[in-house]
Amino acid sequence: MKLKSKITQLHYDKNAEGFFVDLLDFFSLFYGCITSLRNKMYDRGLLKEIKVDADVISVGNLTTGGVGKTPVVQAIAKHYVDKGEKVAVLTRGYGGKLSSKKVNVISDGINLFYNADMAGDEAYWLAVNLNMCAVITCKDRVKAAKYAIDKLKATKIILDDGFQHRRIHRDLNLLLVDSEMKFGNEKLLPAGPLREGVDAFSRVDKLIVVNKSKETVQAEKFAKVMGKKLKCPSFVCATVPDYVYNIKTGDNLVAGEAVTAVCAIGQPAQFFNFLKDDYVVLDEVVFDDHHRYLKTDISNIRGNIITTEKDAVKLAKFDMNNIFALKLKTDFDIEGVLSRND
Repeated sequence: MKLKSKITQLHYDKNAEGFFVDLLDFFSLFYGCITSLRNKMYDRGLLKEIKVDADVISVGNLTTGGVGKTPVVQAIAKHYVDKGEKVAVLTRGYGGKLSSKKVNVISDGINLFYNADMAGDEAYWLAVNLNMCAVITCKDRVKAAKYAIDKLKATKIILDDGFQHRRIHRDLNLLLVDSEMKFGNEKLLPAGPLREGVDAFSRVDKLIVVNKSKETVQAEKFAKVMGKKLKCPSFVCATVPDYVYNIKTGDNLVAGEAVTAVCAIGQPAQFFNFLKDDYVVLDEVVFDDHHRYLKTDISNIRGNIITTEKDAVKLAKFDMNNIFALKLKTDFDIEGVLSRND
């Protein structure tokens, strides 16, 4: 197991012990001091938030990877596009080869300018799946937002994974939480999955609990408890399998087929669980999040391969006809989430 995968595993094990765990705990103290100091500087106005000339909606989370932000970002962007808004999604472009210091227009809403290797898997997926919505990658969200407003006439800016990017003022701060993984071992990085301490909860306007299970009671109960604790409106977003399709031909894969499941995402176990009700999973192959695939990674796999849509955009470049992607669907009260009257 690679070090990154091992650390991720420890993040969700509250009973983990040993020298390596103690070492991670030690480094978490320094990380906590840095993030706490930074947040206090913003809270006290020593560091300034910059307001741009557009409505800014942030979709983020408190933990590292795998919560399910991207489909929620897609749904919100589509909602505003349907209402006639000029929408731009700003994302970091993780895993892409483009410079993160530059403003990179992956799509202007009509034209697609980069492939998945250049743009990064999430940015490319959004660009492919969103019509009439610009997708831009840049580490500096303020610079990207100003470009989207000045050059693309954007009226709505959506920050993908924007909760920690405090430099840009946001008009609505949405925090997503996984209903099953929650906050892991509740430790700060690198000992745990938390990017910030509990003081960050004060910045939450709306909480969205992402439920990746057919059972809804646990998610609804957790959303209710967290909503009361944070004193903010809470919602449940159901993310469930829709269908499985061949990424070359578009043909659906019938239930009951034997498959090999392949992915490079933050929470692979949940993806595998999605498949087990409908397919015979012969093997589970996991790569680190945002892995750049080589053909040798999968060329020896015989039979049908099922992967995530996030991975599929990177695997599509290979001349293979046995790769299928799992299409997910999301369902949540988008009007309630985006309402400012609470």
